[in-house]
Amino acid sequence: MNSMSFRIDFFAKLNFFNHKMMGCIAPKPKKTDPINAIKAAILIQRWYRRHQARMEIKRRYTWEIFTTLEYAGEQDQVELYNFFNALLTHIPSAAAEASGERRSSILASPARLTEDSDYKEEYDRSGNKYGGPEITSPISGKDVDALIEAFRRKKSSHLHPKYVALILREAASRLKNLPNLHNASTAISKQITICGDLHGKLDDLLVIFYKNGLPSPENPYIFNGDFVDRGKKGLEVFLILLACYLAFPHSVYLNRGNHEDSVMNARYGFIREVETKYQNNSERILKLIDEVYRWLPLGSVIDDSVLVVHGGISDQTDLNIIKKLDRSKYISILRPPVESRTTLEEDTKLEWQQVFDMMWSDPQHIDGCVPNVLRGAGTYFGPDVTSQFLKKHKLQLLVRSHECKVDGYEFNHNDLLVTIFSASNYYAIGSNRGAYMKLNFKLEPHFVQFISAASKTRELSIRQRVGIVETSALRGLGARLRAKRLDLELEFQKHDPHNTGIITISEWCEAMEKATHLGLSWRLLRPRLAPSSPNQAESEVNYLVTLQLLDTDTMIKAEELETSVADSLYKNVSSLEAIFHIIDADHSGFISLSEFTAAIDLLEQHLPGVNQREHLLRMCRLMDLNNDGAVDLNEFLEAFRLAEQARNKKGPIGSVTDRRIGGEDIENLSPNISLKASSATAAAIADELQEMVFNDVENDIDPSDCETQNG
Repeated sequence: MNSMSFRIDFFAKLNFFNHKMMGCIAPKPKKTDPINAIKAAILIQRWYRRHQARMEIKRRYTWEIFTTLEYAGEQDQVELYNFFNALLTHIPSAAAEASGERRSSILASPARLTEDSDYKEEYDRSGNKYGGPEITSPISGKDVDALIEAFRRKKSSHLHPKYVALILREAASRLKNLPNLHNASTAISKQITICGDLHGKLDDLLVIFYKNGLPSPENPYIFNGDFVDRGKKGLEVFLILLACYLAFPHSVYLNRGNHEDSVMNARYGFIREVETKYQNNSERILKLIDEVYRWLPLGSVIDDSVLVVHGGISDQTDLNIIKKLDRSKYISILRPPVESRTTLEEDTKLEWQQVFDMMWSDPQHIDGCVPNVLRGAGTYFGPDVTSQFLKKHKLQLLVRSHECKVDGYEFNHNDLLVTIFSASNYYAIGSNRGAYMKLNFKLEPHFVQFISAASKTRELSIRQRVGIVETSALRGLGARLRAKRLDLELEFQKHDPHNTGIITISEWCEAMEKATHLGLSWRLLRPRLAPSSPNQAESEVNYLVTLQLLDTDTMIKAEELETSVADSLYKNVSSLEAIFHIIDADHSGFISLSEFTAAIDLLEQHLPGVNQREHLLRMCRLMDLNNDGAVDLNEFLEAFRLAEQARNKKGPIGSVTDRRIGGEDIENLSPNISLKASSATAAAIADELQEMVFNDVENDIDPSDCETQNG
């Protein structure tokens, strides 16, 4: 049968099938015109390809938004602490003192770390006393089972604080005895499982255990950092992993990630989570958590052939240095220890940079090694760096995590490097798969991909899934744009000196980029951030619509859910106190204008690009709340709180949303634009998103409620 006759026969049968399904069965199928059949097939094919192309464009720019916002937030955090570290480094007279204060404020004394009693009673939401599992020492597999069962239940109370302290204290004590790079082996088990970032996603951890089994000598695991932050169950994930390590010490390997750091926890939610769950005991629990962080190993080596680290490497990474350094010094990786009254010692600085690069680096496609400008920390390292590193240390493969991947894993650098990420639905419901990696005794990789809570998306169409993810991305972008609201308005006004409200697309894209520095594909985002009216020229943009969109309830709520850098610094009060004492050169307890000026002079010598002298001096004057000519510690701390509070409440300059153009309201200029939803489909997607994301409804976690796929 030739190709043409096959097509005619196929479409004749298809036509007959359609009539049958519609209840219109003809005795004989009508003869189909081959030319029309081919035209119909081509039209269907074109429509399908256009549909797929639109979905792919949405997926790509949505993913770009998510990753850009994540890295921009981390960059802000790192830049803030670069400023703090610059103060420590370049104002040497106070460096050693500040370092001592920092250590005393973060670490509890040995006596406090070993206490078992005097933990205040915590109550559940109904006001009932503790009714959860009782954990005994030494921790066993039965305790792990009890924890998992308790944590996956919706109505169970949180673990009693004395049991939380027991797990944390015993874990810190046991972890102290481990090397910086612990050695894992497949000699007994013939295989080993590697898991990437979990970020407080308890459902993903339970899916992994459900599919792959609990740890045992025959089933060892490596968990590659970032156990906490972002997700709502970070403490539960952390406690289960620590309990698994204590119950199966030779079958569970825990590596430190860049989020096992109190500085990051203040910004990305883990400190807030602990304070909410243990209001009466949070301070003591957080100090114990810091103690565990500082003793977590920095990586794992499997059969002397595979290195597993959280972030990656640089062209300066040397495992011989890593193996010998004192990892307990790095209470926060973002704040290097200062051991001298003059400067950060060169040996310590070299060690710290080694740890920093291992926690924060990302691979790039081109050769070389350059600073990681997107995250503001670590490096971008190329295929040549990976190849040379593996050859130098006689290794076969580098396994890392740190980056969310659509499929849960990704090979790079000529298959010498693999990224594994285990938190599914990381950015939003349906945004990505999670995965774990199994290596057999020949060190051959096998991947298992999964999506937890699959029932939430199983009945949704592809269009709805993409719409939900896209809406979530735009909500996050809106929160970021609201923080830059004043900068946006100023940039728009530069292109619109006559206040017409209309600028060109190119000018709109330029203003968006200059105000945010996010590097996004603004032309693709224009229809969502600046939708046009039917009578508006295609090349024009009504930028007032963009500003008005930022004032909708959805965007305001999204911004309220974000934690700013200033807010996280304020919560980490020890940092602010150290900065205050550094600037207070005469230790009088007050910062005078001359002391603040001296600090600025010193920073400008060492930090190119500060050049904001008048602004900084004005800021010091504003901190003097009682106008006595000096700033005390309370005023210094209060200034941060008030600044953050004002940023959240202050309206835009000139009240742009109240502006009228040519005597008409903004709404009248664009009568067909709906700022809440543009169609019934969009409204349905928004409602679905509201139910899935905004509502804080917790259900029992069912690990079997997942979709899995072998890679």
